[in-house]
Amino acid sequence: MPEYLPTAPAKGTRDFLPAEMSVRTQVFGHLYDVLELRGFLRYDGPILEPAEIYERKSGQEIADQQLYTLTTKGGERLALRPEMTPSVARMIAGNAKSLQFPVRWYSHPNCHRYERPQRGRVREHWQINADIFGSDSANCEIEIFELVHDMMSALGATPDMFQVRANDRNLLSSALTDIVGVTTEQLPQVFTLVDRWEKSDRTKLSDTATEIGLTDKQFEKLTEILSSGSALLDELPEQVKENSNLVKVLNSGAADLITFDPMIVRGLAYYTSTVFEVFDTSPENRRALFGGGRYSDLASLFTSQQIPGIGFGMGDVTLIDFLDTHGLTPKPRSEVDVVVIPVTEELTDASREVAGRLRKAGLRTSTPVELRKLGKELTRADKAGARAVVIVGQEDWDAGNVTVRGLATREQQTVALDGVVEAVNSSL
Repeated sequence: MPEYLPTAPAKGTRDFLPAEMSVRTQVFGHLYDVLELRGFLRYDGPILEPAEIYERKSGQEIADQQLYTLTTKGGERLALRPEMTPSVARMIAGNAKSLQFPVRWYSHPNCHRYERPQRGRVREHWQINADIFGSDSANCEIEIFELVHDMMSALGATPDMFQVRANDRNLLSSALTDIVGVTTEQLPQVFTLVDRWEKSDRTKLSDTATEIGLTDKQFEKLTEILSSGSALLDELPEQVKENSNLVKVLNSGAADLITFDPMIVRGLAYYTSTVFEVFDTSPENRRALFGGGRYSDLASLFTSQQIPGIGFGMGDVTLIDFLDTHGLTPKPRSEVDVVVIPVTEELTDASREVAGRLRKAGLRTSTPVELRKLGKELTRADKAGARAVVIVGQEDWDAGNVTVRGLATREQQTVALDGVVEAVNSSL
């Protein structure tokens, strides 16, 4: 017996059969429309990048634990991209002289991370990235928050189904140093602790705080400020708040787009100020769906020119989970709208002519590849989701006619060839 290779995809990756691809095409098509209505232009880049750009800017977890790397025959160390932001920063920096800032770009890349597969996490995913480059204005934050709401709305989500929780890492740094007494050296570790705050129990959080060097009193104070919500802003220095774009948003007419949350940090090392995450509010799926933030110096990996940016990445796994949870997942499209069936092999060319007319009118149309009995072809058309069939019989064809049958109503009519498009549309 031959030893067959496995048919399952590699661990952490997925096959998408036509029905699943239909759902994905509909979902992401809506999101593309929203982005382009707002003036975002689509770009793409290579799936392989120098490993160094992730090791220097994406953070320790990605660089040390999740990066797929390889060494070329020429000795170059490359990585499968785990995210798109460093790549787009490279592209922006490399083309800065020809760009008119600010620019709005979006992409839908395939990304890879060596993670433990579980609900909401796989090793290969697709995500929509949307970024604005070249402006420090708080209007960029407002536009990004509006964009998030528009994209969620385009998928059928109502405001009660999700929440945009936002913070400013500079505000949090001030709270940690001025109120909790965290040292500058301890800040990165405390940021990591805060990022895991809602995912860990209190004992584990306390033990980690002790390992960092925080006293019990500092840990209690940290717990207090993280649970204080927007009240924390009253305790921070005015100068710190004056320099915060997030505070400007909270003081604007766009304040209702977000909720201030001191616990939002984001694990990626390149975020410099505004950070946010979008959460599902359903008890069945209460988790972060996607997020992003502002990065003021990511382009400095590639150029001395200061090119600030802000953006987010919306991953396909958690997004589809959200739609499933709320009953918003679209149904797969049928295979075809109409099937043209010749009664005999001699009428194959005639059926192709009819099918051509229907396709020109925008109707998804197929014809049998291997002709079977009419009853079996009708059953096949029904299973393919067709709502109508056109039957081409010899006597009708000789008279310049065809038969149009609605599969739902089972009603049929004989019509002239020139009227076939109108007759099919009427039966759909």
